[in-house]
Amino acid sequence: MTPVLLSLAAACCWGVADFIGGLQSRRVAIPVVLATVEGTGLVLVLAVIAMTGEPFPQARTVLISLAGGVGGVMALGCFYRALSIGTMSIVAPISATGVALPVIVGVATGDSLSVLVSAGLAVTVVGVILASREAHEEEQRAAAGRLSVGLALLAAIGFGSYFVLSDAAADDSILWFLVLSRVIPVPALVAVAALLRVPRPPRESAVALVAAGTLDCGATGLYALANTKGALSIVSVVGSLYPVATVVLARVVLGERIRPLQRAGVVAALAGVAMIAGG
Repeated sequence: MTPVLLSLAAACCWGVADFIGGLQSRRVAIPVVLATVEGTGLVLVLAVIAMTGEPFPQARTVLISLAGGVGGVMALGCFYRALSIGTMSIVAPISATGVALPVIVGVATGDSLSVLVSAGLAVTVVGVILASREAHEEEQRAAAGRLSVGLALLAAIGFGSYFVLSDAAADDSILWFLVLSRVIPVPALVAVAALLRVPRPPRESAVALVAAGTLDCGATGLYALANTKGALSIVSVVGSLYPVATVVLARVVLGERIRPLQRAGVVAALAGVAMIAGG
């Protein structure tokens, strides 16, 4: 497969996994959702390491991976909560704007902004503002919409931090980063679920969450493979379009409808993300 097709497959897998996780978060407690999705990925990557004999990374990579994992799962928790109470077509694109954080960190450490990235940042901000302008007649739904946007922005910051740390750790070992980033969150989430006496998910929900975890893990592998075969500037742009799958599924499966102004915001946010990734 070409790098573009690999990264497109990764984007589709990520988008579908997000939709499934968000949908199940409306039925199952967030700690259980996170533990199942992340736990599935942990088991799969450990199996790959057992087959490939990937050497254990350096101490620095271990520490970065552990920190990235904690931040990443907190971001994912905010994301799933936002998807469960808000409009998925709005939440998913806003959360994807976390791709801007590594750029901001780079500028703070001496990097220069290209014209494309600068324009992408501006377009993304405008897109988020427009997309978040929801209108509800009921105050309860309006409050839930506002909260979902706030959580999506927190998720974006968390995902951006995860991207920064994963970039540093993946240079040593992608597989071990994926394992080490889960070794603290998964047991902690299981303990929280047990402490709160959260009921186990129904069989169909458990199967769906395992599927989401498998898709999420597979997407990471496809994206990493795409990076080895093609230019990062192309692969990152295609891979950053993962919210499109979530938006399409929300429209087809849930029948979500958003106002024209918000639709323009969603398009602008996705375009801005692609511009930043391509810069």
